[in-house]
Amino acid sequence: MDGPALMAAHAALQKLLASFPKEYASDCSYSAKAMEVVVAQHGGLYFVEINRRLEKCGWAVPGFNPSPHWFELYAVSPEGKVLARYPYHP
Repeated sequence: MDGPALMAAHAALQKLLASFPKEYASDCSYSAKAMEVVVAQHGGLYFVEINRRLEKCGWAVPGFNPSPHWFELYAVSPEGKVLARYPYHP
């Protein structure tokens, strides 16, 4: 991963984590540990998709994921500035 892609991933993850209520700070399912980050580049921007992976926090109930389609998508500049967010809405 190149430097700007890493900066984009970090900026998007920090933006997401800051959006969670403070009372969830100790809950693994709302931490960086539970997040999977995927980065793609197109047209000079980085697109960062963040997926919540509850099995990383010990949620090991076979066939059950309480948020299977939960994701956030961010457009981020090469300098690491979050430009736009496309949130998941159930």
